[in-house]
Amino acid sequence: MKNKLTMPLTAIAYIVAFIGIQFLVQSVTLVVETLINHDTNYRLDSLGLLISTGTFSLVTIALFAWLKWTPMKKTFIMSRPWMTLFWCVVASLGAIIPSMFLQELMPEWSDSIQRYIEEVAKSMLEIMNIKGGYAVICLLAPIAEEMVFRGAALRKLLEWQPERRWLMIFLSALLFALAHANPAQFIHPLLIGLLLGWMYERTGSIIPGVIYHWANNTAAYLLARIYQDPDITMTDIFGTQQHALLATLFSLLIFIPAVYQLNLWMKKR
Repeated sequence: MKNKLTMPLTAIAYIVAFIGIQFLVQSVTLVVETLINHDTNYRLDSLGLLISTGTFSLVTIALFAWLKWTPMKKTFIMSRPWMTLFWCVVASLGAIIPSMFLQELMPEWSDSIQRYIEEVAKSMLEIMNIKGGYAVICLLAPIAEEMVFRGAALRKLLEWQPERRWLMIFLSALLFALAHANPAQFIHPLLIGLLLGWMYERTGSIIPGVIYHWANNTAAYLLARIYQDPDITMTDIFGTQQHALLATLFSLLIFIPAVYQLNLWMKKR
């Protein structure tokens, strides 16, 4: 009974470790660059952000694999789940525009929160605009986050309360959204976290989540490279609000059938 009660605490500890690694790596990078530049008010430049973000993901992947916090199994990939992975990509692409639509419906934020949101968006854009940005944002980050939030945290939650799987999936999605620490993007990681959690629960593997996450981040990366303004709206992209709404509806006609296909192709563990 005691071991069972420690499972949710272990799941939270995994995420605390994830956040702690991020803070530690960013702090060390900032200290090193401050010493190099002899400036106590130094702010990480694009290269510093890239190095700290990439190092953080690599350290996370290595630590969670080495300590076996995220068990690495070949069972899923050996089943040749190519159609499952294909529909993961389709679902991810179909969710991009509806996610933007929901994000634009979010209420106005206070000045301090808005400044923080703009700072985060600016930092992400800086990383995406330099060489190596794609590898860090679209390859390393999906692997690290899926290992932590699905392969480690959700795994423990499902072991704790397997009969309440949707509640456990929701809790992991909530933690996933909170860990992003960006109120403007809270809805997107929450909803996507539900989908990623469902895929993990059905397959017992983080691979579908990694593929979905990769496609999502790749689409965001390409949009950021094409439209350099982090405050760009759907109306700016599609010309009118009516066209933006039609694009959202069309995307849902891609997303919903893709999720249905995933339900057919994913095998219960």
